[in-house]
Amino acid sequence: MTASPPSAPPAAGPGAAEPLLSAPLLQRLNERRDGPGWRRLTFHLAVLGLGALLWGWPWPQALPAAGFWALRLTGLLLLGWGLAFGFCAMHECGHRTAFADKGLNDTVAWWAGLLSFYNADYYRRYHQWHHRFTHQPGLDPELEEAPPSTLAGYLLELSGIPWWIGKLRGHTAGLRGDFGGRPYIPAEAAAAVTRSIRLQVAVYAALLAASLWQGNGALFWYWLLPLAVGQPLLRFVLMAEHGGCSTDSNGLSNTRTTQTLPPLRWLMWEMPFHVEHHLYPSVPFHALAEAHRHLAPHEVHTGQGYLSVHRDFLRDPARLALP
Repeated sequence: MTASPPSAPPAAGPGAAEPLLSAPLLQRLNERRDGPGWRRLTFHLAVLGLGALLWGWPWPQALPAAGFWALRLTGLLLLGWGLAFGFCAMHECGHRTAFADKGLNDTVAWWAGLLSFYNADYYRRYHQWHHRFTHQPGLDPELEEAPPSTLAGYLLELSGIPWWIGKLRGHTAGLRGDFGGRPYIPAEAAAAVTRSIRLQVAVYAALLAASLWQGNGALFWYWLLPLAVGQPLLRFVLMAEHGGCSTDSNGLSNTRTTQTLPPLRWLMWEMPFHVEHHLYPSVPFHALAEAHRHLAPHEVHTGQGYLSVHRDFLRDPARLALP
């Protein structure tokens, strides 16, 4: 169950007859290929592997303290970002656009969700409603918790604490099969989503048991702590996707595309091209940059870097509030 593309290509403006992307161009952009997905997944796993190596390597005692901590903390950050931004891999595979094969998309999505503390089967349905009702209060499930509107709320959001609380509550309810108040989880899907969440929690439980058995705290040092360290950067970039945008159904104005550095774009599986993704969710991540070249003149919100976007938020946090 994936987020469906618009029934017709969006037009350039009210009453416009010409679509933003021509049918032949859209058909080419929509092509599913395995190569880009494998290259991006390899890059993501390399970040995780390098981070884990630098964080956990038994560096020699002769190494100066400054060098020791520089290497260790670099590893912690890389591992944390790799884990937290597993969300982006899960998101792209959840749309089943990262690879040509549906089963491969679903497998990568599930394991990426496991690493980032999301459940891919739950998120796929949740995210479909987000696409259907993007940034519309009372309809978009991403707005179940009101966005921050004060400096204190903004900083709390960046800390990741509300996210952790929400995830613990969500997984606990999912273990019970309790999806009340969540219309994006229909009755016929509830059993499958519950099984998926239970399997995920069982994996965590097995890793915790092994960690305690070995007495090395591996689950804490190599997953929980790095994931907590990586969350603020993920919250930082996700806040820019719709924060301060319109709350109507116009994909050109209710979503923001943000220009950023290539390494972050790679780790995010091209999610900074977010207007493009929302207008055409069937377009794979590797084609979004080309779609941007055609759509940029029509976009209302195009951030020149995440720091620039957040400077605007800090000048007036109230702009993040919903009407």
